[in-house]
Amino acid sequence: MRAVFDRGCTIRRLPTRTRVRAASTAAHVNPTNAPRNPGTLPPQHIALVTSVYWGPKPRRITVSFLEATRPDLRARIVEHMNAWSQSCAISFVEVARGGQVRISRGGGGYWSYLGTDVLHIPRHRPTMNLEAFTMRTSELEFRRVVRHETGHTLGFPHEHMRAELVARIDPAKAYRYFAQDQGWDRQTVDEQVLTPLDQRSIMATPADQTSIMCYQLPGSITTDGRAIIGGDDINSSDYAFAGRIYPTVASASATVEVDRDEEDELIDLASHWPYDWDEAEDVHAVELV
Repeated sequence: MRAVFDRGCTIRRLPTRTRVRAASTAAHVNPTNAPRNPGTLPPQHIALVTSVYWGPKPRRITVSFLEATRPDLRARIVEHMNAWSQSCAISFVEVARGGQVRISRGGGGYWSYLGTDVLHIPRHRPTMNLEAFTMRTSELEFRRVVRHETGHTLGFPHEHMRAELVARIDPAKAYRYFAQDQGWDRQTVDEQVLTPLDQRSIMATPADQTSIMCYQLPGSITTDGRAIIGGDDINSSDYAFAGRIYPTVASASATVEVDRDEEDELIDLASHWPYDWDEAEDVHAVELV
């Protein structure tokens, strides 16, 4: 079986200092993101267990590209992003600049921020990276990577970080494997593979090894010697879950256009945060054809 981790995706996290404000934004966009019984939890812990889903209201999320990108490639990427729209009320539409989702094809591999966290990324920085994608990239990679990264934009974390799957991974073997295969240090392996998702922060079906959000992990790093299968495309369970989180509206008069006042309000929520990003981390624009 082909190793899906031949180039792995990492989930980008907001800087710690922004997470409390981002949790507030997520709860404003979708009140069900907030913990049901926060009680006396400190703000940083509330931020850890706050979901980042966009909410049940039909919504168009804007997409722009940071590099000069040929029209057919832009259209192909957005088309694959909209594969999720088959079952849910979220759609993606390209705009010339300043999209809520900003795609780079520069160095750094494949990565994304989760859900409403994209609203807290400075407008000159990417929220998703598709390193070196061109029209020559295979259709399999478009399905595997673009649809996976779009799942993150919808707020879906990595399925292989569900507690029942993480429990099958031998940490020592995982550290060795990812150091050799991906060049990851122990902290990155901990963050991207070995730290189970907090059950309070997800609304999910049982762990699904064939989900597009699950990477294949080899049997050489599991305790039972059996591989975690991984998925190459959105499967029926993915579609069903997306439809539950973002239900479609049956009415013919329903619209997926976000109200303009709401759009301005979302931009305002994020734009007034005092960014203090390390500019050395910027993914610099490159010319790719």
